[in-house]
Amino acid sequence: MAKDGKKSEWKEFIWNPRTREFCGRTASSWGLILLFYLAFYIFLAGLFALTIYVMLQTLDDHKPTYQDRLATPGMMIRPKGEQLEITYTAEYTETWEKYVQTLNNFLSSYNDTVQDQKNYDCKPDQYFIQEDSGSLTNFPKRSCQFKRSILEECAGMTDRYYGYNMGQPCIIIKLNRVIGLLPGKEGEAPFVTCGAKADDSDKLGELIYFPPNGTFNLMYYPYYGKKAQVNYSQPLVAIKFLNITKNVDVNVECKINANNIPDGTERDKFAGRISFKLRINSRD
Repeated sequence: MAKDGKKSEWKEFIWNPRTREFCGRTASSWGLILLFYLAFYIFLAGLFALTIYVMLQTLDDHKPTYQDRLATPGMMIRPKGEQLEITYTAEYTETWEKYVQTLNNFLSSYNDTVQDQKNYDCKPDQYFIQEDSGSLTNFPKRSCQFKRSILEECAGMTDRYYGYNMGQPCIIIKLNRVIGLLPGKEGEAPFVTCGAKADDSDKLGELIYFPPNGTFNLMYYPYYGKKAQVNYSQPLVAIKFLNITKNVDVNVECKINANNIPDGTERDKFAGRISFKLRINSRD
């Protein structure tokens, strides 16, 4: 009898035919509470949409409203290998062909014909500043040509293997993009220098830079952003290792030098520089 009583109470809670209540509420009660929550959530959605709309009015599609500009931009290399370690055996094509393919893919957008079609032949050794004219925005902004052929022996044009088959590999360095960065003053362009770390100075051998002196020409700055300069081509510097010691690990560090870019701080010792390991094995 107790079980039957509980079952009856449960069924009556779900639907009470005497009071015509469903789960303890009449139809009008359910209608009112559903109407309340519908109005409540519509209000919340409207408030959220209004907040997003107001926030979007403060944003510029081409330039960040707030920017924590890096005092010293970062650097990266191509190819970068695994964990910035480039290891191969000169006599075995399969050990270095992946690096060659990486460079081919990376430099494809720098082909001379592509740059001639998309970018502007700028005047070198000075900033290419493109200001807006009052309320008239200057978009899209033009970008300067950086042709693959500038990298000469490391362009993959006269030497399609970038020196890897000869044990004289090319490494390409790029400086990270920072909107509005002017990396030099009084006409002095930033440049890259590379050297051996720790006890590896006698193993590094001779280096050659492309363009000469490892310079990032001023005409590629300032950078106005991805949307403002849709065809922007980052300037590159290539380093060719001519006679690095074979069959040993050589730790290399490259850094940017400019008269208005500070060195890395204690908080970020690797700002404006990059370290990588290079090992060229040879059977000779």
